[in-house]
Amino acid sequence: MDKKIKAALYLRVSTTDKDQDTDNQLLQLKQYCNNKGYEVYNIYVDHESGRKGRKVRKQFNQLFKDAAQHQFDLVLFWSLDRFSREGIKKTLHYLQLLDSYGVKFHSYTEEYLQTDNELIAHILIGVMSYFGEYEAQRISRRVKAGLERAKAEGKRLGRPELSDRKIRKIKKLKSEGMANKAIAREMKVSLNTVKKYMV
Repeated sequence: MDKKIKAALYLRVSTTDKDQDTDNQLLQLKQYCNNKGYEVYNIYVDHESGRKGRKVRKQFNQLFKDAAQHQFDLVLFWSLDRFSREGIKKTLHYLQLLDSYGVKFHSYTEEYLQTDNELIAHILIGVMSYFGEYEAQRISRRVKAGLERAKAEGKRLGRPELSDRKIRKIKKLKSEGMANKAIAREMKVSLNTVKKYMV
C-alpha cells in the first residue's frame, strides 16, 4: 500500500488585503487535499505582508523548520504571492530550500508551479536554478560596474589612509616600546594597520 502524502497548508493574509481571508483559501486547499487523498499535516497561517521574511512571519518560519525535519511531503499554497512577495531571488531561495529538504510544493491557482509532478519538477527546478544563477551574476556585474565608475571618477576605493598626524603618533608609541596590540587599541585602528606603518 502506498504511503499517504502529508501536506502542509500555508495561508497568508496581509492586513491591507481587503478581498482575501484565510477561510476562502483554506476551504479550497482542504478540498484539493481531500480530492487527492492527501493527509493534512498542519495548517500554517500568517497575517503579515508577503514582503516580510521568516523573522516576522512566524508560521512561515515554522513551516521551514518542520520541512527541515521532514514532517511532511508537500507544501500547498493558494498562489505564489500568498507564499512570498520578497522578490525573485528570495522566493527562489525558499522554493529551492524546500526542494533540498525533499519537500514538494504546489500552487493551487498556478498549475504550472508545482513539483509534485516529477516531469514538471525537473523542468521547474532547472529553470529556478538558472534564474538564481543569473540573478547572482547580474548583482556581481552591477557591483563591478559601480566600482569601475567610482574608480573612473577618481574616488578612492577601500579603507581611507590614516592622517600624517596619526601615523606619527603610531610610530612614536612604538618607539616608546608600546606593543602593537596596545597601539591598535589606543589609536582605535586594526592590528594590521599598525603593522603597516612600522618602520
